[in-house]
Amino acid sequence: MRRQAVKIRLYPTDQQAQILAQHFGCARWWWNYGLNKCIETYKATGKGLSQSGLNSLLPALKKDKETEWLGECYSQVLQSVSLNLSRAYKNFFDGRAQYPKFKSRHHRQSIQYPQKVKQVNDCLKFPGTLGVVKAKVHRLLDGTIKTVTVSKCPSGKYYASVLMEYEGDYPASSTDGKVIGVDLGIKDFAITYDGEKVSKYPNPKHLARYEKKLVKKQRIAARKVKGSNRRKKATRIVARVYEQVSNVRQDYLHKLSRKIVDNNQVVIVEDLNVKGMVRNHKLAKAISDTGWGTFVNFLSYKLERDGGKLVEINRWFPSSKLCSNCHYQIKELPLDIRNWICPSCGTHHDRDGNAAINIRAEGIRLLSSSGTGEANANGEEVRPNRGRKPVMRHSSVKLEAHTIPGRVGVG
Repeated sequence: MRRQAVKIRLYPTDQQAQILAQHFGCARWWWNYGLNKCIETYKATGKGLSQSGLNSLLPALKKDKETEWLGECYSQVLQSVSLNLSRAYKNFFDGRAQYPKFKSRHHRQSIQYPQKVKQVNDCLKFPGTLGVVKAKVHRLLDGTIKTVTVSKCPSGKYYASVLMEYEGDYPASSTDGKVIGVDLGIKDFAITYDGEKVSKYPNPKHLARYEKKLVKKQRIAARKVKGSNRRKKATRIVARVYEQVSNVRQDYLHKLSRKIVDNNQVVIVEDLNVKGMVRNHKLAKAISDTGWGTFVNFLSYKLERDGGKLVEINRWFPSSKLCSNCHYQIKELPLDIRNWICPSCGTHHDRDGNAAINIRAEGIRLLSSSGTGEANANGEEVRPNRGRKPVMRHSSVKLEAHTIPGRVGVG
């Protein structure tokens, strides 16, 4: 069985928007209440509350006069909150996420419907009092609808993330095809080498394009009286600008990742520690605007669906400092030096193009040493191992790129 999610826009009526606001409030309150109960229980007994333990608290709360309004919310929405809270704790103890946080009404709001959601023409039919909500279904919902997450963005727009299940699995991963090395940067977003030529894809600098507009809207919002309707309206306008920046960034990343995956079977990238790199206050804004982690994630799930393979080499591999011709490694290469000449063989290198060549060669070496061998079918020379021991990881569908603290510089 394979699963795929589709995000579609919702257009609720005023009455439905009021019902959603009530459900958002109930789900948010129950999350905060349950999280507080888990903390108190752990302090008292040394153990937390399970999903069933949390759900057992709901009947008494619905009968209490102070919290009887919880009964107006669809019951499975609250039960989904219990499930998500228990999963959040499990992810924390397994080292996959941070400790669960309390939720605020000023941020993105969401609820989950675990079942009984159906498509009716160009609408989605939800169980309970919400009913049929108008939607813009831009993709065919041809799978079995499982969980549907309804969310409201700070800009005031409503969305539904529809998780569908299909028969069969994705194609088996194969390395029999073209191999490309990708070096991610700031001056140029992506520099690729496919064995024949080096290609450079520019960094659009999306945030810089909207910075003047953003500053203007933020200044207007800051001048409004706190708590007033005008301030809320101005804040929504600021959120729409941020949303526009996010949309154009994701559009660029989707198109570029699709182009690379369509033309190559194996994609090799560096395992960059983006979380550590943004601690550099001089580069943090530029790095955050590029969206490297999102781009690698897009490559990962697209390759998995198409039967390709994503290989991530060790972040400590000296891709920029290594001569791609004779494998001589120089000691220092500051970021402001974009071209250098190899002291051993005299080859002139473009910093990023040389890194893409080395990343591709290291990925081929990894695939050959792992016993696959297909990636070296063209008879290319597998260069000797240099630097620290690299790591290969197969592609996987994930929400955000996994990062490990450590690397704080750009190669």
